Amino acid sequence: MEDNFVEGKTILVTGATDGIGFATAKHLVAIGAHVLLHGRNKEKGVDALTRITHATSAGSADLYLADFSSFSSIQSMADEIKQKNKALHVLINNAGNFYKERSLTDEGLESTFAVNYLAPFLLTLLLLDLIKESAPARIINVSSSAHKMISQVDFGNLQGEKQFDPFEAYALSKLGNVLFSQSLSRRLVGSDVTVNSLHPGVVNTKLLKKSYDLDGISAEEGAKTQVMLTSSMQVGDVTGKYFQNSQEKRPSDLALDESLQERFWQVSEALVSPYLK
Repeated sequence: MEDNFVEGKTILVTGATDGIGFATAKHLVAIGAHVLLHGRNKEKGVDALTRITHATSAGSADLYLADFSSFSSIQSMADEIKQKNKALHVLINNAGNFYKERSLTDEGLESTFAVNYLAPFLLTLLLLDLIKESAPARIINVSSSAHKMISQVDFGNLQGEKQFDPFEAYALSKLGNVLFSQSLSRRLVGSDVTVNSLHPGVVNTKLLKKSYDLDGISAEEGAKTQVMLTSSMQVGDVTGKYFQNSQEKRPSDLALDESLQERFWQVSEALVSPYLK
């Protein structure tokens, strides 16, 4: 039996209907976890749930639906999760997207920034009390080495207000994931809740095809780092770190800038505050 923190634990995996989210959820159910699968599309969600539960009987799974381009949809899913689950031991913020053109969400926010960064920020804060009550617990944010593309942050162009480049927007959202992880890890010192971020590798997913038109490693390979951060007892006390290939790595200098982390937090909190009540 592998080093296993998750047996009998409740774990939410966002973006779990395909790609590395599906591979992660499938592996965690296979080693005995109760996995909450998040998806946007009910038909795809039911198909993913069926395939996972038919593949193994070690753990169990449920399906929750939310459109991450809608804060009210995220809020509704968080409420449902809190109503139906007495604990949440691990939150894996895996869902993400790539938008070739600038588009706006229901709330009038740029889609890349909202879906890839603000959505997990909001979801985490909505579920944080439940996570803390479930400690020891873990929050895992899927970022990307693309965050290193950003050399400075223009707060006047966070949402492509002045100019929009899809690759820069994606990289900025992934920098946001690391900044959030660092800020939150400090806020949770002493709570027995750890927060870490990771680069899964260049994974052969729809997102990679859609964004860079490249092939990459398999989804199963790409899931390994987040599975390790979820299941390994060896990282139980590790927090505020960034991982790649299941090893701790140094993120960009910008990602480690505490003043930038705090400014990002304040801006983000202001944008989602109507949905935190």
